[in-house]
Amino acid sequence: MKDRRPLDALAGHWRSRGQTVGTASEPAIHVAGTDTYTWLAGGHFLIHRVDVRMGEERVEVIEMIGPYDEASRTCPMRSFDSHGGFVTMLARVDDGGVWTFEGETERATLTIAEDGGAMAAVWERRGEDATWRHWMDMAFTREG
Repeated sequence: MKDRRPLDALAGHWRSRGQTVGTASEPAIHVAGTDTYTWLAGGHFLIHRVDVRMGEERVEVIEMIGPYDEASRTCPMRSFDSHGGFVTMLARVDDGGVWTFEGETERATLTIAEDGGAMAAVWERRGEDATWRHWMDMAFTREG
């Protein structure tokens, strides 16, 4: 089995809270729910399930992360949401354990607390002019 230790930091059940960044045309939207990361048998893929409310709307996502490549310190991510959306991203972890997830239209930086009990993510979206714009801030508290 390949080294999966960096992904082990995500495994577990998390309470998620945050909000999108308001703009002149869109108000900020509160986000709250859960994120759960579990290993698929064999230990090559981490399954990420999201169940949140974004304002009044329920959003569910299932994501497959992996396999982790030790040489590049990266792994592919494929997510599918309850609205029919599909996104492919590449996850990368640096020497400090900070994760970057990047796709064509979205990217995030995820920082895990040293004690492993909390995480924080800053999300960006690419605008029509190809510029990255701050989209959402999320905080996660480990529940198990």
